[in-house]
Amino acid sequence: MIINAGLVPIPCSADRLGEEYDRLRTLAGVHRAVLPDGSHAWLVTGHPDVANGLADPALSLDRRHSRGGWSGFALPPALDANLLNMDPPDHTRIRRLVASAFSPQRVRAMRPAIRQTADGLLDELPFSGTADLVTAYCAPLSVHVIADLLGIPTGARRDFRAWTDTLLATHPPDRQAARQAIVEMHGFVVDLLAGKREQPGADLLSALVSAENDNDRLSANELTSLAFLILFAGYENSANLIASTTLALLRQPEPLGRLDRDQLAEAVEETLRLDPPAPVAIRRFPVHDIVVDGTTIPAGDTVLLAIAAANRDLRVGTDGGGHLAFGRGVHHCIGAALARVEALEALDALASRLPRLALAEPAAEVAWRPSFRTHGPATLPVTW
Repeated sequence: MIINAGLVPIPCSADRLGEEYDRLRTLAGVHRAVLPDGSHAWLVTGHPDVANGLADPALSLDRRHSRGGWSGFALPPALDANLLNMDPPDHTRIRRLVASAFSPQRVRAMRPAIRQTADGLLDELPFSGTADLVTAYCAPLSVHVIADLLGIPTGARRDFRAWTDTLLATHPPDRQAARQAIVEMHGFVVDLLAGKREQPGADLLSALVSAENDNDRLSANELTSLAFLILFAGYENSANLIASTTLALLRQPEPLGRLDRDQLAEAVEETLRLDPPAPVAIRRFPVHDIVVDGTTIPAGDTVLLAIAAANRDLRVGTDGGGHLAFGRGVHHCIGAALARVEALEALDALASRLPRLALAEPAAEVAWRPSFRTHGPATLPVTW
């Protein structure tokens, strides 16, 4: 994009995204930016300011505090009442109702099933050859994991990637296609929830239907919105994390098969730091004028906290708790533990089953997702 009237453009996903964020952070801690749809936002790039902003109650996720400069997704009310659009106390109430579904114990119990799914996908590959690893492995693994978590019957599973690609596309956005994708996802979630009410099982959707805390239950819209969010964000971010980490490892001289689980886990954390699936946090709106790095941001303006830029202030090998890929404070990602487990099992399966996995094309030719909202390889041609 072209710099216009002093406005710094948001860099879209590309192989040199990190270098672009380094440049922006060096220039200033706060930038006036123009988004792909022509709207304006404030981009915060400094690590202390991003970390503080993620936990600052003065930066609201509730669009009612926007003065109209943000378009985003035009979700119907039944999909809009989710954790990414809420502040406490509503956010606190809903998160408390669903927290047990993402407990460390529940996530650990999912490891064998995730590994079995990963092995099953690798079983479908020929003894040797080439493939797009995103299409053949990363995306379908993420689909199966989130579908197993939600209790989606095998016959009802779809390629969520078609929906998420449509919703996240920004070059150029197809608003009619996005509206159709939202309608289809809404209908899909409503049908799933109806089935769980009639025949509950030992899955997350069934647990959400019956979730209760101190006589408090999720409303119909809250339940539908939460299921939509888990389906959408859980699939998209995990698929990108697996693909980006695999790419980073295949660029290294050490063969994948020689890496142990500790090294693979460290690679996941480094990918979360340097190439997080969400380069910028969900948009926020100041409830009153705020000052960030000497710049006054008026109430109601759109603020984007550049996680990818802030993370690069950290040292290589830093503790996994130091990066901001999963947010901070009350909005810390509720699915962080699951994302880590899924990525580690996916990589361990690759290292064990395809120890000589290699890039089929030069690393510089890998195409990235065309969106500033999400980051990951669009395709990953490999050979083994």
